[in-house]
Amino acid sequence: MHVISDTSELEQFCIEASGFDFVTVDTEFHRETTYWPILCLIQAATPERAVLIDPLAKGIDLAPFFALLANPEVVKVFHAARQDIEIFVRMTGTVPHPIFDSQVAASVCGYGDQVSYDNLVQSIVGARIDKSSRFTDWAARPLTDKQKNYALADVTHLRDIYLALVEKLAELNRLSWMQDESKILERLETYVIQPEDAWKRLKLKVNRPRDLAALKALAEWREAQAQELDKPRGRILKDEAIYELAIQRPTNAGRFERFRAVPKGFGRSQPAQEIMRICRSIEALDEKTLPRLPDRRRGPSPKGPIGDLLRVLLKAIAEREGVAARIIATSDDIDALVLDDNAEIPALDGWRRELFGDKALAIKHGKIALVATPKGIAEIAVNPK
Repeated sequence: MHVISDTSELEQFCIEASGFDFVTVDTEFHRETTYWPILCLIQAATPERAVLIDPLAKGIDLAPFFALLANPEVVKVFHAARQDIEIFVRMTGTVPHPIFDSQVAASVCGYGDQVSYDNLVQSIVGARIDKSSRFTDWAARPLTDKQKNYALADVTHLRDIYLALVEKLAELNRLSWMQDESKILERLETYVIQPEDAWKRLKLKVNRPRDLAALKALAEWREAQAQELDKPRGRILKDEAIYELAIQRPTNAGRFERFRAVPKGFGRSQPAQEIMRICRSIEALDEKTLPRLPDRRRGPSPKGPIGDLLRVLLKAIAEREGVAARIIATSDDIDALVLDDNAEIPALDGWRRELFGDKALAIKHGKIALVATPKGIAEIAVNPK
């Protein structure tokens, strides 16, 4: 099992790969102690050949492989693509195109929500993968034969899975669904987190404008620190600490000793000095400049009977289409639908809207009703009086 470790050999493989319709891709990386993933190995396979590429090899230039990722004539097939693509976005500044994610395609085809690669290999290929090398040290050299076999299996079986899923998507007339999903995967903002947007990944556990301003500022500071120091967010400050500090806003070192979410003695650290500076700046803000809390909409409760009806509709459609309900709409989507006809949620966009969203709105406004039939729940139009 040869590993490509020089640029000329890599370039030759990429020239060969550019002559095929698709190439399967996977990576092995470490990020337990870093913010940015450390790329340790690239696996790639054409319909005729599978290779391992060593990005840690001395003097190797990955430019030919990056050019292959950008080739619009070759579909790049991944499984659970986001972390792999994040690595390539970090290295190149662009998203590979076009992309096919077998995990997403499998969910669209009815294999369940976030189906694992191992389960897909068993279901479609009829093989089993030896997973004992999954958590080995991929940065160590030389790689063992067992590691190489495991790594290659991640792209060789993926070829058969890709072909089977494309056929299934066509058979179910769901290729357009997959195209909608791929558009999300091909957006640069899917992988690039700007520090000023870091607060959006946190649950909004504050209910005062000044607390929200502090939450935003502290989350931005932590994200910038994590990126600059290349450390996981949690090693800079845990989420629980962000919430506690946003509400308490300490302005002297002694206050930190009363907080459960920060370590003892934290108030004497340099990060604590920066946090106190942020908190003082938040306290000094004029009330007119504070961010607005999300509107508390008046109307039916998301957990009331309308929400219950929409959940019945979702379950009926999911069973009829043979897909997991969560693929179509989440519980949060339904809550948002009850409150807002124009909610910015996946259930009101693309194929999900056509399949479920428009019907959910019609039920909400009394235009259709749900009835029990021998074949299950069905929707019927309501005749206006």
